[in-house]
Amino acid sequence: MSIRWNWLIPFAAWLPGISRGDIKADLIAALTGAIVVLPQGVAFATIAGMPPEYGLYAGMVPAMIAAFFGSSRHLVSGPTTAASVVLFSSLSLIAVPGTPDYVTLALTLTFMVGVLELALGLARMGALVNFISHSVVVGFTAGAALLIAAKQLKHFFGVEMDSGGHFHDILIQFGRHALELNPSATTVAVTTLLVGIAVKRWLPKVPYMIAAMVGGSLIAAALSLLLGGDQTGIVTVGALPATLPPLSAPSLTLDNIKHLAPSALAVTLFALTEAVSIGRALAVRGGYRIDGNQEFIGQGLSNIAGSFFSGYVATGSFNRSGVNYEAGARTPLAAVFAGLFLMIVVLLVAPLASYLPNAAMAGVLFLVAWGLIDFVEIRHIFHASKREAAVFLVTFLSALFLELEFAIFAGVLLSLVLYLERTSKPRIVTLAPDRQLPKHAFSSGPDVPQCPQLRFVRIDGSLFFGSVAHVEQAFDVLRARYPAQKHLALIANGINFVDLQGGEALVREAERRKASGGGFYLINVKQGLWEALERCGCMEATGARNVFQAKDAAIHAIYQKLDKAVCAGCEKRIFRECRI
Repeated sequence: MSIRWNWLIPFAAWLPGISRGDIKADLIAALTGAIVVLPQGVAFATIAGMPPEYGLYAGMVPAMIAAFFGSSRHLVSGPTTAASVVLFSSLSLIAVPGTPDYVTLALTLTFMVGVLELALGLARMGALVNFISHSVVVGFTAGAALLIAAKQLKHFFGVEMDSGGHFHDILIQFGRHALELNPSATTVAVTTLLVGIAVKRWLPKVPYMIAAMVGGSLIAAALSLLLGGDQTGIVTVGALPATLPPLSAPSLTLDNIKHLAPSALAVTLFALTEAVSIGRALAVRGGYRIDGNQEFIGQGLSNIAGSFFSGYVATGSFNRSGVNYEAGARTPLAAVFAGLFLMIVVLLVAPLASYLPNAAMAGVLFLVAWGLIDFVEIRHIFHASKREAAVFLVTFLSALFLELEFAIFAGVLLSLVLYLERTSKPRIVTLAPDRQLPKHAFSSGPDVPQCPQLRFVRIDGSLFFGSVAHVEQAFDVLRARYPAQKHLALIANGINFVDLQGGEALVREAERRKASGGGFYLINVKQGLWEALERCGCMEATGARNVFQAKDAAIHAIYQKLDKAVCAGCEKRIFRECRI
């Protein structure tokens, strides 16, 4: 099959070379992964406003499809916190969480996300995720974490309150009901939290989320025996259906597509960023490379399939992928086996969820939320760059007080604005030969003497429509401050790109210099810049004779055009030609 169609069977590159040792290692890693996803799947579905079993369904077929059609050996797809929060934020305003209409909308959104991901992959747009900066991801994740914790306050303390709305709305509601907390539910939640912290710290090999849930459930059972089930007021998740993922279908009506399109785009961008970032990180540790475009395709097919197998939006999971890697997985078969094992486990243990208190789930989600806040990276962002700190804060605060999908767009937009603001003001440096340096190398030192008739400048940046105004203003300042320096030589080795407006700016400066009796020259022109100037006709307009590839040749040629009467009385003598 031609390379063009290799995306259809990427598994053909690794599947034939699998050994018995690989299969054994993958089976062990898969079993670990299937156990870990149990509490996570239920927790994430709760965050998403979906029935708990849908979190498990999202870790079955979608995970297997993503493994077969992606390019990472260790990436495991499924439900994640970020995707779940965005899904809830997007759909809770349209339908009541947990209802059949809500589930249908979630499946529709999942299908739309899958189509967008697949389209971007086929269009070779793998580099698109680079526009979502690390600060956006950290800020969004931290904001989502606080929102997760806030939405679980009602279950953690056992109070009846509305947990919808933004962060401040939830806190206000909780403040009004703070005196109504249920001591039994609070005890279960706090116990779950403490057990999870203790196991994670002192028994790192034991799945802390499972241990926390078991601990909370045992405390709830003990309180029910001591006080009576009716007196405790502890509400449980309820039994999960012990079935394989039922067939489902998205509802692709024009109204649904119109309402879900912005959310689908936001979820797509964040889900792809999450998946590719995790895949790249694990690939570096594993000593191999991943194909970003193929990951887009794998994630797209995963979500398209998931929408027909009762799975909501799935993407790369950092927790499960990390567990998969640490457990010794060698090939993508580990994720495939994990999906199969999860199906078997669900059939066996799903009814036990009837003993799982909501308060215990809330305690686990508090642990999840705390783990999502990367305090070390946040400190690093604030210490390293004010611009990145601004991007972080805008994304973080938008996630808390605005819609979550808007937080992603706000962060990306601010990142691009700050980038364009920086590139629109390229550094312009004045240079001159320094007689104290070997071979009279050029220097930008303030004390280096300048030629009275000729000035050398270097532009460190591209000449495009956004930077033209800044560059032309700098040219105007030079002409106004140094009218005697009628000749201007632009050292162009710092210019990588020029567009039509940038080329025209150079032409206009050349015309102004010529009109005043001087000249405009280009030195060290790169091949790409040369070709761009020729395409826009600017090379001919500026004068091909005034383009030089070496400073010595340029100085020798320009010196012949200087006013020798001025040279005769000049005391600078900075060029070799001046002393002949």
